[in-house]
Formats: sequence, structure tokens, C-alpha cells
Amino acid sequence: MSSTLLLCAFFTTFSQNINLNGKVKDSIGTGLEMANIIALNAQTKALESYCVTNHNGEYKLTLKANTTYNIKVSFLGCTPGEFTISTTETDLSKDITLMEENSLLSEVDVTYKMPVSVRGDTIVYNTDSFTTGTEKKLKDVLVALPGVELNDDGQIEVEGKKVQKIMVEGKDFFDGDTKIATENIPADAIDKVEVLRNYNEVNQMQGLTNDTDNIAMNIKLKKGKKNFWFGELTAGAGPDEKFLAHPKLFYYSPKFSLNLITDMNNIGEVPFTRRDYMNFTGGFKNFNRNGSSSFSTGSNSLGISTAQNDKAKNIDTKFAALNFSYSPSKTLDISGFGIYAYTDTEMRTESSITYKLDNNRSKVEEAIKENDQDVNLGLIKFSSVFKPNANFQFDYDIMLKQSNDEEVESVSSLVDNTTDLIIQNKKQKPISINQNTNIYYTLNDRNIFTFEAQHLYQNEDPFYNSVRNEFAFVDLFPVNQSQSLYNLNQKKNILTNKVDAKVDYYYITGDKSNIQLTLGTTQSHQNFDSDIFQILDDKSKLAMEGDSFENDVNFNISDLFLGFHYKLQTGIFTFNPGLSLHQYKTDNKQLGSHLTDELTSILPDMYINVQLKKSENLRFNYKITRAFTDVSKFAQSYVLNNYNSVYSGNRDLESSLNHNISLNFFSFNMFNFTHMFANLNYTKRIDALKSDVIPMGTNQITSTINSNLEDESLSANARYQRTFKNFKLSTRANLSWAKTNNLINSLPSTSESFSQNYSGSVSTNFKKAPNLELGYSYSVSNYDRGQTSTSYFTKRPYVKLDAIILKELILTADYNFYSYTNKENTIDNEYSFLEANLLYQKKDSQWEFGLKGKNLLDTKSLNQSSETDYAYASSTYYVQPRYFLFTVKYNL
Repeated sequence: MSSTLLLCAFFTTFSQNINLNGKVKDSIGTGLEMANIIALNAQTKALESYCVTNHNGEYKLTLKANTTYNIKVSFLGCTPGEFTISTTETDLSKDITLMEENSLLSEVDVTYKMPVSVRGDTIVYNTDSFTTGTEKKLKDVLVALPGVELNDDGQIEVEGKKVQKIMVEGKDFFDGDTKIATENIPADAIDKVEVLRNYNEVNQMQGLTNDTDNIAMNIKLKKGKKNFWFGELTAGAGPDEKFLAHPKLFYYSPKFSLNLITDMNNIGEVPFTRRDYMNFTGGFKNFNRNGSSSFSTGSNSLGISTAQNDKAKNIDTKFAALNFSYSPSKTLDISGFGIYAYTDTEMRTESSITYKLDNNRSKVEEAIKENDQDVNLGLIKFSSVFKPNANFQFDYDIMLKQSNDEEVESVSSLVDNTTDLIIQNKKQKPISINQNTNIYYTLNDRNIFTFEAQHLYQNEDPFYNSVRNEFAFVDLFPVNQSQSLYNLNQKKNILTNKVDAKVDYYYITGDKSNIQLTLGTTQSHQNFDSDIFQILDDKSKLAMEGDSFENDVNFNISDLFLGFHYKLQTGIFTFNPGLSLHQYKTDNKQLGSHLTDELTSILPDMYINVQLKKSENLRFNYKITRAFTDVSKFAQSYVLNNYNSVYSGNRDLESSLNHNISLNFFSFNMFNFTHMFANLNYTKRIDALKSDVIPMGTNQITSTINSNLEDESLSANARYQRTFKNFKLSTRANLSWAKTNNLINSLPSTSESFSQNYSGSVSTNFKKAPNLELGYSYSVSNYDRGQTSTSYFTKRPYVKLDAIILKELILTADYNFYSYTNKENTIDNEYSFLEANLLYQKKDSQWEFGLKGKNLLDTKSLNQSSETDYAYASSTYYVQPRYFLFTVKYNL
């Protein structure tokens, strides 16, 4: 028998075991792959072993000796099989034949207790088989599931790809973000987790397009959580006026669902960060996700500081979110959500920055930065789906995003024994409205039409102010130098209107082939205005007038395109070649002149999928794309970036051409619970947009050019995970190499970087014993700037503990140690973080009492380094001190 037929079950004990093996066949003797087999102890009725057949239909169960079992076998589309067997102290063999059956109900009934089952592109986890009782949130459940993980941003990943949508009982849960779900759905409400691979929410489109990067997740609730209100009310208080209030309420029924989540605290637990806000899609599809063109509309943000690892000197936050869905009829579904988040963040950073000058000279700046940041974030979305029959679907979505951000930053800069005190004030109230309309129409079995359109309206108004003793660019700006302080101000306004629309026609040429024709357009219109002025000592205003200091730019992009794709499935192969013909036109008006550029481009792409087994595939993607930048890069008049950086755009910029190649492997082996994935990506950028930097000591003037030197990047990542009875082994590797070309003083500067990260962990999964996870991560970052090169090393061992004590106490602890060094041994930083929670809850009680401690080692700061072509820096970032919090939770 194949060596892959190892022990599948991890529910057996360490007592003497025997093997029961054989083959599951259909009525004509063909082995059935992915048949489910469970072994129930005839006396205790407990599930003690399970397995799934391999590609030959072979199975292997490990059972206790001298025990009687009820063996149940099921396969989708076949009548379930069942028999009783009494084991001895020798191995047993038995083949099983299943007969075809039209009804699928029996299969569901037999396999409901399977810890994991794979049905086509869906992986179903029975969560009780993996949880230990210490889990409190969805994220605690997910990290226990084979093949599922959370990244550093709190987003769910499967097969190394982000889960794009999370649902509860088939209803969208804050569509466009998975972090809100992982942090708020109670663990004790979850019955099953369904991972939906190759996901397409439009039934008519399934199988027509390549959805290999689309992964969704559906949470199935326990019976007592349906058609009833449930939730939690949590409150906490501690020394130094620390507090926490976190009520949340949920309701699910077939027609209506409602989720209400609120959170207020000053302990640094930010439920919705500014990074989350910027990345929040609201479920809106990237219109050109499978296209050949990308058009940046820019964020045009002010460079507002971001808390590192969600840690800061002090964080005060308030959060409220409401999500609903309603089905007034069988043909109409409406849903929506609203989110509000407020965060007041205080940060302190001490930096030493070495700027590279010509002739191997350098200059050092010692800077101390204090930041006080107020951020208000708001989102509202409404969605509707109208589906009167199986052949027609109409979707409409609208989402509004608005923020009100302000940051005051004080900088003490020491250069050449001269101290400059700088106050920077940044404000903005950007707003965007995104609308989406989709129509799907099936004319008959061979002809399908789709229409998709999106409109983006975006208005950004960043304001910048700096007050300082010295002004670095007195030779560049006509400032009044007789003032006691330099009070410089800049207003900007960026208005964007972007329309995307396309019609797709699918002609079904056979059971496993189709032709896709696409006709579409993108029309982007942007206006960019900016002016700079000085506030004098007498509060009067000195405007910086002239073409060098005032921007008034109108920038338009037009893309008309025609696409052709052919999809064919033959044997284990799926081929999907295609190409698109684009007619581009750009024009920008500024400085009294009008510049127009036209380009015709043919962009091919190729997708190949090799389905090696039902749960194992190899995918290849090749695509040539064109990328266009936003209006801010074309604006030639000066713009202030910060106190030591000025930017001037380039109206002659053109698009860049990108060659993208990817190879992906995925395997989920149910025989020995081995999960593997590996991804390889290569990109070459031609005419890439690159920085042209003119260093001026610790200051710089920057512009953007189309480089005639090609940038390249190569990345690879792989993960191997193996689950044994009560142990899980995980290893992961990430490698990234890049060669980039910039200009410094108008001279080419080529840089190479090579980053490596290796990690491994061993964790336990005992039901009645403490559980431990031991892990180690090692990172190396190599930088080669031509004349200089260096390497940075990070070592991070970590330990996680969760234990149930005396059946009513739960103890969890998380310890991380960091060691950061460089090749020259000029950096040697060590710091660590420890947090712990102690919870008490009587059996069947709705009350829970807890003691939380964070940063128990009272670590004051963390350290890091960074490097660019013209500077490298090391910094000390201060974090919130140790705190304790007493909590009370009431389960509704």
C-alpha cells in the first residue's frame, strides 16, 4: 500500500492500536477518491478515528485493540455503508462497496461528525473537533484549523491567499473585511467553518471564469444561536484610569440578520485602524482584477504616521459598527453596514538618520518626534441583489467613505551641532463615493451576457503646515527670511471621477469549453490644485506666486479595449489563453499648455491549471499589463512633502509595462492531514516610474521619471503543515529578491535587496491538558547599494500557552522575544513582550470574570532599521507601558 496511507485520525489513544484498512469501491469496482469513513465506539458512541480515501479509494483507520466499532462510510451520490467490527490484537482488512443513490441527504447525515470533509471546492471543518474550550473569538478557532492562518494584519489566509469575504449562515458579515469577524464573532456560537475555494457569488458565472484567487468563508452557527438574539457585554477597569467597554449583539434568521458591535477602550486594542480603513473594499470588486490595465487614482494622503504593530505610547479608541441583511422576498436580498471609528494616538520616536552624499561623504541627523493624532473614520454601504429567476441577476452597491484626520508632530532635529525645532500640522477630510452595477443574463444554454459598471467620486483636501527655526529651501522658495519663524502652509485639492464599464459575452462551445468576448472602457478625470504660502509674524499671508509654486492640473486617461479569451478543460488540464487590444489616450493641461499622448497596445495573458488530484493542483499565470499613475505625479510645480522634502512632478510621464509570471501549488492531503502550498512570482517592469532624488544634505528634492532600466522582482513562499493526534507541526518560508533602479543627482543608482524569513512551530491540541505552542522565526534582510552593502537579522522565539485549570479557570499567555542585529555589529537590540489573561466562569453560568495583563515585562520601546538609496536609519519607538485590567463579561 502507498506510503501516503498513514494514520489519518488524531482521536485515537496511546494504548495498543491496530489498523483497519481496505478499499472503498463503487458497484463496478472502481475506487472512490475522497470517500469519508468514521469509526464510532459502539459503547461510548464517541468518534475515535476517521479517514478519507486516497486517489485509489484506499483507506486506513487506526483503532483500539479489543474494542467494538460501528464503521460508517459515505460518498457523495452513493448509498452510505455501515458495518460493525470487533477488533483483536492483529490488523484487519475489509473492502467496502457503495451503490449509487440519487438523494444526497444520507451523505450529509453520515458525515456530519467528520472533523474535516472536502466536497469539491469546499472544505468543511467541524470546529468542536479542533477546539479545546479556551477559545473566545473566531480567530482563536481559525488558528486551530489545518490550512487556515491569520496574517499580521489580522486577515484570514487560506492557501497563502487572503479570504476576501466572510459570511455567517450565508449572509455577508461586513463585506470587504475579515478582521471584524475574527475579532468579534463568539467562539461558542460556531458549529462549522466552510472554506469556499474558487468562489463566485453569481451562480451563472461559475465555471466560466478563473476564480482561483477568490476564497470566501461561511460560518455555520450552532442550533441554539439561530432565530435567537445572542451576544456579549464586556466591561473592564484598571489602574491609571484604564477602561474597556465592548458590547456586541447578533441575530440570525433565514430572512433577517443584524450585527451590532461597539468598543471603547484606552488600552491600545484598536478594533479598526486607519490601515484597515484604507484597505477596506466593502466587497467592491477590483474592476480590472483580471484585466490588463491598472489606473492609480492615488491616496494623496499626508503621510500620517501609523502605529507600529498596533503599539504606541498611548491609544484611546471608540468604535461602533452595524451590519444587516434582509430578504423581503425570494427574489430580492438587501444588505448593508455602517462603521464609525475614532482613535487618539500618541507616539514618540527617536531616530538616527545617515544621509549619503557624494564622494563617499555622509551627514547624520538625530531626530526626536512626538506625534499626537486624531483620526475619525466613517463608512456606509448599501447593497441589493435582485434575482427573479435562474437566468437573470441585477446587483447594485453604493459605499461612502469619509475621514477627518489631524496630526500634530513636533520634531527636534540635530544636524552639525545645530538644533532645529519643527512643528508639523497635517489635516484632511477626504471623501469617496463608489457605486457598482452588475447585470447577468443567460439567454440560453450557450449564450450568457454580463454588464459591469463602476463609478468612483473622490475628493481629497490635504492641508500641510510647518513651523520651524530654519527653512532648508530658502534658495528654492521666495520666503521672507526676516521672520522669527518660518511658517509654511500648503493647500491641496484632488478631485477624481473615474468610470469603468464593460460588456462580456460568453459562448458555451461545449461541456468543458467557452469563448469570452469583452468590450469595455475606463475613463478617468482628475484635477489637482495646490498653492503654498507663508504666514508672517504679523499674521499676514505671503503667497508663493508663479508657475513653480502653484499647481492647476487637469489630467485625463481614456482606455477603450476589446478582449478575447478561450477556456478549455481537457483531462486534468484547464487552459485559458487570451489577449486584449487597448487604445489609450492621456492628456494633461497645466502651465498654459496641453499635452496629449496616444498608444495602441496588445496585451496577452495565459492561465493553466493542472488538477493533479481532487485536493491538489498546480496553476500557472502569465500576464502583460500596463500601469498608469495618478495626477499628482504629473504636477510640475513644487509640493511640500514634509519639513525636509520637496516634490516636483513630471508631465512627460508615460505608462509602464509589466511582465507577471506566477506558479502556484496547493495540496490538502486528508490521509495524513498534510497541508502544503507554494507560490512563485516574477515581475519585470519596463519604463517603470522611478524616483529622481537630488540630495541636499539632510534634505532632498524628488521627482519621478520613466526609467530605461528594467526593474525585476522574484518572490517565493511555501508552507508545510502536518497534524498528528494531538500535535501540529508548521513550517513556513518567504523569500523576496528585487533589483530596482533610481536616480540620485541624475545618475543611475541600482539597488538589490534579498529578504528571507523562515519560521516553524510545534503546538499541542489536548482536550483535558494544557496546550503549548513553541515557535521560532528567523529573518535576514540583505541590501546592496553598489558602493555599500549591509544585512539585518531578526530572531524571534515565542511561546503561547492556554490551559483549563480546575474546569473553571482559563489561563492564556503569549511571550515574544526579539533580537535585532546587523552585519557590522553596530546594532544589537533586544526586547520582549508578555501578555496573559486569567478567566473564571462557572459551568452553565452566563458570567465571566477576568484579569488581563499586557506588556507585563514593562518593555519601554522597540527598535528597527530601514534603508533607501540615499539614507539609512535606526529608530527607537516607544510603546504603551505595562497595565492590568479587571473584566466582567455577561453572555446574552
